[in-house]
Amino acid sequence: MSVVGSKTSKSMSNLAAQLRNDIANRAAQYAQQSGISFRRSHYEYGSVVFSPGEDGRRHGNFHPASYRAIRRRAIWQKRLAKVLTIADRLRDVDDDRRLCELDSCLSSDALLMNVFCHPSVRRIPAILGMLGVAEGSVPIFGWHARVPLSDGTFDRTEVDMKFGNLLVEAKLTETSFECCPIKRMHDYAQFRDVFQLRDLPHLRRQYQSYQLLRNVLAAQAHDASFCLLTDVRRSDLIESWFQVLAAVRPLDLRVRCKLLTWQELVPALPDSLQRFLKRKYGISAAVDDHGAAMGY
Repeated sequence: MSVVGSKTSKSMSNLAAQLRNDIANRAAQYAQQSGISFRRSHYEYGSVVFSPGEDGRRHGNFHPASYRAIRRRAIWQKRLAKVLTIADRLRDVDDDRRLCELDSCLSSDALLMNVFCHPSVRRIPAILGMLGVAEGSVPIFGWHARVPLSDGTFDRTEVDMKFGNLLVEAKLTETSFECCPIKRMHDYAQFRDVFQLRDLPHLRRQYQSYQLLRNVLAAQAHDASFCLLTDVRRSDLIESWFQVLAAVRPLDLRVRCKLLTWQELVPALPDSLQRFLKRKYGISAAVDDHGAAMGY
């Protein structure tokens, strides 16, 4: 029996909190050095929230070239309007505009779009090779996968990015992959065929790593590949992924599942984007004390 206990959960929370603090501090410093405005009142609660420039041409949370590309493509620009879920203590803060999720320095979706909306990235052979994606593919963010349920209906699971035939779950400072009642997971038509149930991490009648489970099911349903893209500093999320991967039954599906870190992508990215990621997120090819590059 595989059980995720309170000690593991505490470790996950600690690593997430450490990374959140580091990125928030970097974002504030980046904004101050670059003359970019941000919501200081939110910084007191562990985050920095940026706003688009008045001319609509720049945004403090995005690399300039990536933001220009986002503004030129309607389906990408629509993603910018995704509402930010904020703590109750922030609701009294006087805001002159609705807060959006991709305005936050902690948004993994914003980081994902910073990288893959950059006009050069989708033409770099090394990036396409790491991901197993054909040249000419255009990323779709917030793609709704139709994952079959036992009653003949579908769960429209939202996938962070569909890039060619690759489904991507992006993570940065999130505490975990969420959990789901065991009964609900059994409603997925292929759940028992895809996973060795006794090997899945669970606690108190709930399966852990729900987002990973449903993404793997989506990959199986669409004969696609799946990649978890996370930070090398989040060893807790990486460990959770390998627990799930070890329970995948079909060998061909297991081979189509992979892990990459933001740090592994960096050496192949354009120089200006590398500098942006290092200053704002602390993401660089040099892994310092985090160990060698993953290479999975």
